Amino acid sequence: MSACPICRKAEADPKYRPFCSRRCSEVDLQRWFSGAYVIPVPLEEGLKEDDEND
Repeated sequence: MSACPICRKAEADPKYRPFCSRRCSEVDLQRWFSGAYVIPVPLEEGLKEDDEND
């Protein structure tokens, strides 16, 4: 098993994989909700989408 990507201390629990606990899985989810994690989009693609909506 591998270490938890949030706390890096405990091994991942199969129930919450790849996290070690519910707490660490919720920390990760909160980071997505808050915008701490983002999926980069090339600037050109983002502009094309905005132009279509106008």
